[in-house]
Amino acid sequence: MVNVAFIVEGHTEVELIRSEHFRRWLKQSCGITLVGNPSTTNCKGNGNMCAAKLENLARVIRKAYKPHYIVVLADLDPDDAVQCITQRKRHIGEQAVDLIIIARNAIEAWFLADTKAMQLWLGKDSGNFRESEPESYIKPWDRLEKQAKLFKAKLPSNGSKSDFAKTFIQKYQFDLERAASHKRCPSAKYCVEKLKQLGQKGVL
Repeated sequence: MVNVAFIVEGHTEVELIRSEHFRRWLKQSCGITLVGNPSTTNCKGNGNMCAAKLENLARVIRKAYKPHYIVVLADLDPDDAVQCITQRKRHIGEQAVDLIIIARNAIEAWFLADTKAMQLWLGKDSGNFRESEPESYIKPWDRLEKQAKLFKAKLPSNGSKSDFAKTFIQKYQFDLERAASHKRCPSAKYCVEKLKQLGQKGVL
């Protein structure tokens, strides 16, 4: 079993990494055990997700939790000047970590790509619902809000993305592998493939 620590940049990502379903999937499908406390590895915004700060954070994590690998999960932030995944990875800094996974344009696009979870959330009238281009939305959260209004589905009264993520992941059983199976969600597919490869790589 390979020990992996995650560094993320926001609360939505923390909710995913923290979830029992995701941890179970990592063990059963990837041969990966999650180590560390996800909340301590939250960079809290893309301004902190840069090589200069990441190097020190990775050093602290390696000393504290002894992971075999460190994985970064971040968005290709549409409000950032960096619009290319390769450039985003370079900005984050690939030297201090072992794998960088970038969701396009934000991780909420993966929610849109999980048709089963979306239908459970949207309710009984959403039987034919399928998001054809989940990664085409610059701000997928806006798309989720639009679908909520259309189908009269519940969103957090405080408008919190992290509260929604927690509910969507736990209550509506968001499944990363289902999102990855969507033909138009390549960043989720990349995530699944790379995590499985990391598990297969084993302890070096």
